[in-house]
Amino acid sequence: MPGAKFDLAYVFDYFPKLLSTLNVTLTIVGLSIVLGLGIGFLVALPRLYKVPVLKRVSEVYVSFFRGTPILIQLFLIYYGLPEILKLANVDVTRTPVLVFVVLTYSLHAGAFMSEMIRAGVAAVDRGQVEAAYSVGMTGPQAFVRIVLPQALAISLPVFANLVIATLKDTSLAFSLGVMEMTGKAQTLITVGQHFVEAYLVLAIIYFVISFALDRLFRLLERRLLRHEKTETADRKRFGRRGSPSLRGLLAESASLPKGGSGL
Repeated sequence: MPGAKFDLAYVFDYFPKLLSTLNVTLTIVGLSIVLGLGIGFLVALPRLYKVPVLKRVSEVYVSFFRGTPILIQLFLIYYGLPEILKLANVDVTRTPVLVFVVLTYSLHAGAFMSEMIRAGVAAVDRGQVEAAYSVGMTGPQAFVRIVLPQALAISLPVFANLVIATLKDTSLAFSLGVMEMTGKAQTLITVGQHFVEAYLVLAIIYFVISFALDRLFRLLERRLLRHEKTETADRKRFGRRGSPSLRGLLAESASLPKGGSGL
């Protein structure tokens, strides 16, 4: 059924109405990313340390949440989790739907976060870790001071893409009745039948936020990698007699084969 005739006035009218629900969208994104980081770290550990049973469980978890549509995951958790908990005499039927939405997006993000963390840690030279041990650092100290900063810099582009993808995926939360931006747009369309105007405003808002996040993460990436540029410039100027970074000192002091950090 065709909608009402395009009217530019509705575009300006819909902007404040859709922006009024932006806080719900950003809340879903923020909580999902924070919880997803924690879940991803816990899931990545068994694979990094090669814990027999837990390694297999984490692989199944990652495969499931990466291999199924998030819309299906939303329905499974919203309708399926309460039924499972009923078997343990736990009633969650009065739990706000937003809780199920955040849980779903957190589990979904956690699967991708675990792969990001695993790949980032594995990309750091094992020789640097061994050099850290040789100067008296413990395992946790080597991880926090040597591995983690480099893994963060390596993983930041993937993390940025995941944050932006999660922002766009929140548009599916309205399928469970959450009144975020897309849900509000559907309500406005039902009332006024101005499809193009509502979706145009929605697209502009998502684009502006995604663009701002992309620029922010690029600035952060350049800041994290500034030591790489300094080390490269020193080597070009002084050969290997310049003032290398901690990474350079550790790498040069370790005459060990390269590989994953193996923490």
